[in-house]
Amino acid sequence: KFIQQYITMKFALLSTLFAAASAFTAAPVARQSTQLAAGKADLKAIATAANPVVNFYDPLSLADAEFWGDSNEATIGFLRHAEIKHGRVAMFAFVGYCVQSNVHWPWPMTTAGDSFPSTDLSPEAQWDAIPEAAKWQILVVISFLELWGEQSGDENAHYMRGGQPGKFPSFDLFRKTVHPVPFNLYDPFGLSKGMSAEKKEKRLVMELNNGRLAQIGIMGFLAADKVPGSVPALNGLAQPYDGDVMAPFTAHYHLFN
Repeated sequence: KFIQQYITMKFALLSTLFAAASAFTAAPVARQSTQLAAGKADLKAIATAANPVVNFYDPLSLADAEFWGDSNEATIGFLRHAEIKHGRVAMFAFVGYCVQSNVHWPWPMTTAGDSFPSTDLSPEAQWDAIPEAAKWQILVVISFLELWGEQSGDENAHYMRGGQPGKFPSFDLFRKTVHPVPFNLYDPFGLSKGMSAEKKEKRLVMELNNGRLAQIGIMGFLAADKVPGSVPALNGLAQPYDGDVMAPFTAHYHLFN
């Protein structure tokens, strides 16, 4: 039942993303908590800072919900974290799509000496062409990062329990107990330590806008490749793809067959 509710929530959240896109710059932000968290009033302030034209837009009233019988504050924390995380993944995906479409890495992809797929293939077809073991390696790393991001402690409250949405824990505990890691995932060179609160707030809103636009961008690429003519602006750039973008192992087998 929990999984079914979680999946239902994911689809509801996705339906709100397309109304949220803005430019790559943010409007000035009034001084507020850099956590960009907490109640509905804070969400409205963030919405105004992120896009003063659209302002607060919540057609499904998700900001009033109480997922899984938890509090409204916990639900808002969950939604805020989910949007930030999906935006970051989409930014990686958008840049990755552009790189894969134009750059062929010259070194071997596997220990057997196999080369990376050709840029003559679409990025989706390139994914289908890589070995199954490589796909599992990528998914295992992603799963680890997902699980590590859910940890909480005295110095790192969970985003549904008053913690900062979008904050990824450091690897200090992993370094001490498992294996050395040279950098943290967030701010690996510590560039934000001397940054003012106002600058952090502005950059957080910029990240939010960039993530929203990237989600629309990567979905636009996928739609244009899968359904010719579905995105007129990409008609000259789309690379037709006849596979299934929602079945990552379809070239080898399907998880449900």
